[in-house]
Amino acid sequence: MKLLHKDIEKDNAGQVTLVPEEAEDMWHTYNLLQVGDSLRASTIRKVQTESTTGSVGSSRVRTTLTLCVEAIDFDSQACQLRVKGTNIEENQYVKMGAYHTIELELNRKFTLAKKSWDSVVLDRIEQACDATQKADVAAVVMQEGLANLVLVTPAMTLLRAKVEVTIPRKRRGSCTQHEKALERFYEAVMQAILRHINFDVVKCILIASPGFVRDQFITYLFKEAVRQDNKILLENRPKFMLVHSSSGHKYSLKEILSDPTVTSRLSDTKAAGEVKALEDFYKMLQHEPDRAFYGLAHVERAAEALAIDTLYCDDVPTRSRYVRLVDSVRDNGGNVRIFSSLHVSGEQLTQLSGVAAILRFPIADLSEAEDDSSSDED
Repeated sequence: MKLLHKDIEKDNAGQVTLVPEEAEDMWHTYNLLQVGDSLRASTIRKVQTESTTGSVGSSRVRTTLTLCVEAIDFDSQACQLRVKGTNIEENQYVKMGAYHTIELELNRKFTLAKKSWDSVVLDRIEQACDATQKADVAAVVMQEGLANLVLVTPAMTLLRAKVEVTIPRKRRGSCTQHEKALERFYEAVMQAILRHINFDVVKCILIASPGFVRDQFITYLFKEAVRQDNKILLENRPKFMLVHSSSGHKYSLKEILSDPTVTSRLSDTKAAGEVKALEDFYKMLQHEPDRAFYGLAHVERAAEALAIDTLYCDDVPTRSRYVRLVDSVRDNGGNVRIFSSLHVSGEQLTQLSGVAAILRFPIADLSEAEDDSSSDED
């Protein structure tokens, strides 16, 4: 997702202009939208036309409409998002108050206005727009003269650099030109790694190639790191992992990520980290049930007691009560983890009423909480 413009006032009213770039961005957008918001986007409208002779026909025109949102439909299989509402700005094709359905499109901007932007929604925009904060796996897929540097997030892959250098063939009795070209190639790949990989976030860097290219490159990389005293590379050497690929093209990434040795190495990255986080809750529920609560009413009581260490929430847009809970936990130094309900961990959390918490200390007197406040939901 790309953020083009953000204008939010002190009273939290305002608007943002975004461009969805990947299918997953439609899911993020679905979670940003609420009934009553204002959505401005390009759309196709079927309009009737009357010729000078009086004959009536119809045509499809592209126009920009601003709707007051009344219904939101997300197809999770196709990652398609349709928004239905009434037109609230004058338009040559659509009357004020007329109904229309906008299907948001990849790489076409839209502007979303709200009367109040809450902290959860603003966090989601930041998360959706900052791919480097999600990409805790990087891969360099290479062969002689070609390398693709890719960042891998739980739901997408982002090509950040493509290095191409012509490598002359070895000549009988002289390999000088071949070796010099290889050195230029390895140097360019090394610079791409330093430029595009955030070593504070990335936990594993896969170096993949057919043959011995990966071995030769990693030898060059750390020989240069020692020569240049490059502490970033030297300190992060354990993060590099050499794996086989059939080519240096990006499509080889699929076979790399499905390699059993790779999947076990990636077990502590965010893609698997979400599942592990929820496992921590279940273990606590089993061994120390007075420190593990689920259900909105119970968790709210624990928050009032300033007892929450880690809050788990799903991202289905159930608004104000959950937002108050998230803000309260953060204000009191607790951790908040928001799960995608399209991922395995989010599906598990939904079975726990969409909210759960691990407490700093045991609380044993909340058994009546849910009954007392179940009727208070917004």
